[in-house]
Amino acid sequence: MEAELSSLWPVGVAAFATRIPMEDRVTAETLRAMEDRIPAAAKLLPTGFGFDVIGYGCTSAATLIGEARVDAAIRRAHPEAPNTNPITAAVAAFGALEATRIGVVTPYNVEVTGGIVDHLSGQGLEVTRTGSFLEESDHTVARITEASVAAGVRQIAGDAAGLDAVFVSCTSLRLFGIAGALEHELDIPVVSSNLAFGWHLLRLAGIDDHLTGLGSLFGLALDGAAS
Repeated sequence: MEAELSSLWPVGVAAFATRIPMEDRVTAETLRAMEDRIPAAAKLLPTGFGFDVIGYGCTSAATLIGEARVDAAIRRAHPEAPNTNPITAAVAAFGALEATRIGVVTPYNVEVTGGIVDHLSGQGLEVTRTGSFLEESDHTVARITEASVAAGVRQIAGDAAGLDAVFVSCTSLRLFGIAGALEHELDIPVVSSNLAFGWHLLRLAGIDDHLTGLGSLFGLALDGAAS
């Protein structure tokens, strides 16, 4: 995530990162265990810096812990700053794109993937097709190639006619370098956790720059108007 986002920030944007301990095995239990660690990690970001926005960078944990609980955990350290996470950002992104029929690609096991799908469905999105690498090791997920992710996206898009967009869920799955080309090939938006997260962080911070090469999302403001 840090490698992808660091190449996204426009000139003049400063981003600071800290880390939260996490077991390598990605399960519902290990993801939910991060909730108690969020406030301590957020406190490592000095309040005196006056951050315009704070982000918690884990799609599946934010989903299973719950958006409201993640928000509350971050606000224990930064009560005034707006905050987001990849699943909140993805829903906002699909709203801006006016996309309602979604295909989903994940690396997760069945339980965690089901949590992602249920959450998106609960937000009014119709998830018509889902595929997963069924990999629980985060160490391995980060080494799945962009080519493999692209193949998964093509399979989901090809098997479900009428999709408005494809969501690649997980900040460890690589899509950044091929998102624009893949979107052009498939003729529908292809949005990863990192792309949605980066876009939402920028927009919440009041930065409406139109960034090229990353897909149609980066030409939109939060309300879907051209930026």
